[in-house]
Amino acid sequence: MASVYEKILELCQQKGVSPGKMCNDLGYSRNTMTALKNGRSTTIKLDKAQRIAAYFGVSVDYLLGNDTKKEPAADSDGLTARDRRDIARDLEKIMRDLEEQDTLMFDGDPASPEARESIRNALAMGLEYAKKLNKEKYTPKKYRKSKDQEE
Repeated sequence: MASVYEKILELCQQKGVSPGKMCNDLGYSRNTMTALKNGRSTTIKLDKAQRIAAYFGVSVDYLLGNDTKKEPAADSDGLTARDRRDIARDLEKIMRDLEEQDTLMFDGDPASPEARESIRNALAMGLEYAKKLNKEKYTPKKYRKSKDQEE
């Protein structure tokens, strides 16, 4: 069974990006990959695994070596892996901007981790909804599926 680092390295090679570029694209420090490479760490946190899997368009189980099926489960909501990567990138940028400005406060107290997670979830739902609406509205008619084709 391949290690998490070997699996990520393989996916980077297939996509034609370096592990460093992947880290930069996702907003991670390169130390994440260095720790995996040198054996100081043998696994990664779930949120990082989800973002890395979305970046490459694979399932988390595949990334962690628990599944041989490369593709993530098909979504019935019409969002592609690229759409999900875009949403994850935008969400991380918004959350990073909010946290850097120290504007996440309730009654003058810093927001709790639970409140931050609730804000993140609400933003994610809003970004997904906006992406779906924009795809419906701005997709040229010749590329749209008619209602008869969908059923």
